[in-house]
Amino acid sequence: MAEVNCAADCTNGCILGEDCPNQEYTQQAARFIENTSLDKILEMADEAVRRKMIERASQPRKWIIPED
Repeated sequence: MAEVNCAADCTNGCILGEDCPNQEYTQQAARFIENTSLDKILEMADEAVRRKMIERASQPRKWIIPED
């Protein structure tokens, strides 16, 4: 079987169909979406953004000095 880059090759849908090695993850994601309220999903996303902002704010600034 040829190597498939899902991110690039399957942008319009899975090209492997039933042979997709990621089918288990697709089913898990579908169950998560079906069983989780939109409010909860948005709450989780908001928390992830907040953590990322705090992480970035705690890192020292990186100065980029352009070369002449």
